[in-house]
Amino acid sequence: MENFINFETISQYCAFNQNETMHPLVNVVDLSKASTRSHGRYRYGFYTVFLKDIKCGDLRYGCNYYDYEEGTLVFVAPGQVIGVENNGEQFQPQGKVLVFHPDLIKGTPLGKHIHEYSFFSYDVHEALHLSEAERKIIFDCFSKIEFELQHAIDKHSKKLIVSNIELFLNYCTRFYDRQFITRENPHKGILERFESLLNDYLQSDKPKRLGLPSVAYCAEQLNLSANYFGDLIKKETGRSAQEYIQARLMDVAKEKIFDTTKSLNQVASELGFKYPQHFTRAFKQYVGYTPNEYRMLN
Repeated sequence: MENFINFETISQYCAFNQNETMHPLVNVVDLSKASTRSHGRYRYGFYTVFLKDIKCGDLRYGCNYYDYEEGTLVFVAPGQVIGVENNGEQFQPQGKVLVFHPDLIKGTPLGKHIHEYSFFSYDVHEALHLSEAERKIIFDCFSKIEFELQHAIDKHSKKLIVSNIELFLNYCTRFYDRQFITRENPHKGILERFESLLNDYLQSDKPKRLGLPSVAYCAEQLNLSANYFGDLIKKETGRSAQEYIQARLMDVAKEKIFDTTKSLNQVASELGFKYPQHFTRAFKQYVGYTPNEYRMLN
């Protein structure tokens, strides 16, 4: 069984890092106030955003350690576990952490749209790397939240805090859009590799064995989280990864339909459709004709 420290409340996390709990549902934690510690694995019951101030290697994805340059953001959704196994090494935590509980945003516009910030489901190695100008903007957002936390709570406090969190997340969305374009090494050739992966899959017996190609399968083969992969393909092509897969699937279907030595049921099976009627419905929805009508036209 995996060993990890569980943080269910903001106050637990603040106490662990020797920070005062400014608000029971939200805080900006200064990690430099924490004592030196060993590495560990942690589960968070709230939204957590790490802003690394210095280069450090205290996070892990899979079996790999990741060193983060100054000004890197890592996003963790409630229920996720992140960290590295204890190897006995002591280190001084650095950076700031924005933590906010789901209860803080319930009933607010942000609460209704929090699922749209898909980077909370990105893997650790898909962190947001900030430019110097972007880093200043992020620090300004953190400062505004801290100001409200230090201000006496009044009827405006929650609205202003949540609004500033939403502003911060909107900036992060913009900066990720920039990263998809400018961060060449991690993304280089992803679209080409995706196309090759799809072609190899559809030309093999995998559809018959495994079914239709999925976004999750393609992302896993490319060592990306499904959300990060989907967002990257959307930025590259203007279409969702699922739409891209469907388009390629229908292109292959058209080629196979031309082969009159195969029945349409065979074509459906070779493409990964469990039932022929599902293939007929999908093809007509995409092409405008049933497979049989398309075969007759050509």
